[in-house]
Amino acid sequence: MTKGFAAIPDADRYVLANATLPSVTVDGFDGRDVGEGLMRADIVVADGKIEALRPAGSVAELPVFDLDKGQVWPCFVDMHTHLDKGHIWARRENPTGDFAGALAAVDADRDANWSTADVRARMEFSLRSAYAHGTKLIRTHIDCVPPQFPASWPAFAEARDAWAGRVDLQAVALSPIELFLDETVRKRLTDTVATYGGVLGGFTYMTPGLETALDHLFAMASENGFDIDLHVDETADPNARSLQAIAEAAIRTDYEGQVTVGHCCSLARQEESEADRTMDLVAEAGLAVVSLPMCNLYLQDRHAGRTPRWRGVTLLNEMEERGIRVAVASDNTRDPFYAYGDLDAVEVFREAVRILHLDHPLDGAARVVTTNPAAILRRSDVGRIRVGDPADLVLFRARTWSEFLSRPQSDRIVLRQGKAIDRTLPDYRDLDSLFGH
Repeated sequence: MTKGFAAIPDADRYVLANATLPSVTVDGFDGRDVGEGLMRADIVVADGKIEALRPAGSVAELPVFDLDKGQVWPCFVDMHTHLDKGHIWARRENPTGDFAGALAAVDADRDANWSTADVRARMEFSLRSAYAHGTKLIRTHIDCVPPQFPASWPAFAEARDAWAGRVDLQAVALSPIELFLDETVRKRLTDTVATYGGVLGGFTYMTPGLETALDHLFAMASENGFDIDLHVDETADPNARSLQAIAEAAIRTDYEGQVTVGHCCSLARQEESEADRTMDLVAEAGLAVVSLPMCNLYLQDRHAGRTPRWRGVTLLNEMEERGIRVAVASDNTRDPFYAYGDLDAVEVFREAVRILHLDHPLDGAARVVTTNPAAILRRSDVGRIRVGDPADLVLFRARTWSEFLSRPQSDRIVLRQGKAIDRTLPDYRDLDSLFGH
C-alpha cells in the first residue's frame, strides 16, 4: 500500500479483498465478526460504485487489491468547522492561548483582513487538505458580526459550488444570541440564511433575555424551515447553563427541526445531579451534540504557568447512554482558537478516543465521524458503506484498533468513485501571499 494511488487496479470492476470494516458503518451486510466491532469482507467495486459486499476471500474472478486485513472506512463527515477563520495564525496569533485572547485576535483580523478573496483562498486551502485526508461532507460556521458579514458568505458560496461532489458544504450563521432580540437583525439573518441555503445558529451563554432570544430563534427557524446549530456554554464556569435553556426552548416551542449543540463544556463542571437533569432534557428535546475535543482541550482551563486540571470536553458518554446522538469534529484550524490541526478526521477520531475515553470497548466509536454526523446533517447517503453507493472509501494498512490509533495513518489511500485520488497536501507556502511573506 505504500505505493499509494498507483496500487489500485486500473479496471472498471475490481475487488477490495480481505478488508476489515467498522461494523457500525456497514448497511445491509453481516461480514465475519473479528471482534472489537470489526467485520471482514470483500468489497466489489464497479463503475465507481459498491456493487456488492461478499464474504472475505470469496471473490476470485476480478482484479484484486488485497487489503491483507487492512481497514476500510467510508469517507468522513466533519460537522463543526470554521473555514472562514482557518489558517490565519501566521497573521494573527493568540498570545495567551485562551478563549478571551482568541476572541480578540479573531475580531481584529476579521475587521482588518477578511475580504472575499482572503476568505476564499483560506477556505480553498482547508478543503484541499480535508479532501486529501478523506472527508466528504463539512459543515462550517460563518461569523455574522455584524449580523451579515459581507465577505464570508460569497466566499462560502463559491467554495460550495467549486467543491460540489468532492467535499459537500453546509454553512451556519454564527452570531451572539442577544442579536436575536433585535428585529432588524433577525430579518437580516433570516435573509442571509435563506439566500445561501444555510442553517440558523449562534453562540449562547447566560445573558439577560436569553429565554426570549431563544424563543425568537426557534420561531425564526420554524417559520422558515431552518435547522439550528449552536455553540453552547464554551466555558469552565459551572453556572453556565444555557444548554438547559435551549432544551427547554425546543420543548416549549414544539420545534420539529434538527437542533445541534456544540461544546457544552460547562456541563462537565456541574454537580452530577444537575448535569443529569440537563442531559435528560437534552434527550427529551431530541438535541444532537457535537464535541470538539482538540480545540476545547487547547482552550479550556488555560492559565499561564499552571497545568490544566480538566480536559475541557462535555459528557459525551453519558449522553450516548441516554440515546442522544453524538459526534466529534475538527472545530478551528490554525487560528487563534486552535493553533494546530489540518481537518484530518482520523486525527480528530484518534484524539477523541483518547480525550473522551471512547474506548474499552471501541466497538461503536467509528460512528462519531461517520454515520452519526451524517444523520445529524441530514445526509444519510454519506458516512456509510452500502451496496449501490459511490465507492468513496478510505483504505488503511492498520488491521486492528490498536494499529489504527497508534499511528497517523499517513499512508492511507482515498478512493472517490472507486478511483484513488492524489493525496498530496497543499503547501503552507501557498498561503504566504495572504500574509505578506
